[in-house]
Amino acid sequence: MSDANAYNVTADELRQFVERFEQLDAEKKDVAEQQKELMAEAKGRGYDTKVLKMIIALRRRKPDDLAEEEAVLEVYKTALGMQ
Repeated sequence: MSDANAYNVTADELRQFVERFEQLDAEKKDVAEQQKELMAEAKGRGYDTKVLKMIIALRRRKPDDLAEEEAVLEVYKTALGMQ
């Protein structure tokens, strides 16, 4: 294989990576728009979207990590007289 052929294969492969990334980026934008529309629908039905987003973030967390964080939060709140 000559150096020119090696370059062509590399350039083709590079182009494929770039195009795949661009496609995924476009899909990501579509998903973000769908999420935005979903939150607008939830808000229209009376749900607090800020709290919904907090719930979604909490559901992504590991239960043990979440429990530890909540325990520390309670200690800090107690120390500050926020109970």
